[in-house]
Amino acid sequence: MASSSWDAAAYEQVADPQERWAREIIARGGFRAGERVLDAGCGGGRVTRLLLETGADVVAVDADPAMVAKARETLPASVPVLEQDLLDLDLGEAGPVDAVFSCAVFHWITDHDRLFARLRAALRPGGRLVAQCGGHGNIARVLEVVGERPGTWRYATAEETEERLRRAGFGEARAWLEPKPTHVDDMAAFLAAVVLHGRPDAREVAERAARQLDHLDYVRLNIDARV
Repeated sequence: MASSSWDAAAYEQVADPQERWAREIIARGGFRAGERVLDAGCGGGRVTRLLLETGADVVAVDADPAMVAKARETLPASVPVLEQDLLDLDLGEAGPVDAVFSCAVFHWITDHDRLFARLRAALRPGGRLVAQCGGHGNIARVLEVVGERPGTWRYATAEETEERLRRAGFGEARAWLEPKPTHVDDMAAFLAAVVLHGRPDAREVAERAARQLDHLDYVRLNIDARV
């Protein structure tokens, strides 16, 4: 990635796969009315609205100013939307929380040891982490076609993720990989907004790559952990 800045509106328009994954995570997490839940990497708030439907008391956090601005437009004024890097997460008066939810975020952060430590610090005793992100082997073919380096992201294995979670203080930790081949309506728009965002040649590269790809070879890393 040439830049960490996002086009929040463009991302929201193509984020149907991320919404589908979020619904699966929310169902798995069993979030309940009255629980305090952190949406770690809320983006523009599209998925945060699904969390609100569970009745949970949600706190949303994202590091990108454009995403934070979009989330504040999208979500009710009663939902705190904090602009913070998850590696420096400090919820202050908004925390601690009963649960951390995250969808399609953690692979953008390369220091998973520090990430999990900060999330652990935000949780009450007995709190849980329910998340999904890109895992080992994620979009390998896509990255080959668009010419991106896999090292730009952290696509971790299940085994190393469980080890990192335990080091961070989670007493229970389970992680597993799940292939999710994904078709999108507009491959070029998706690649430009999600995979290549911030690159000055994103649209040109995306249009060329779209002619070589008929699907996105996603591999998701599922995470369930408890303090």
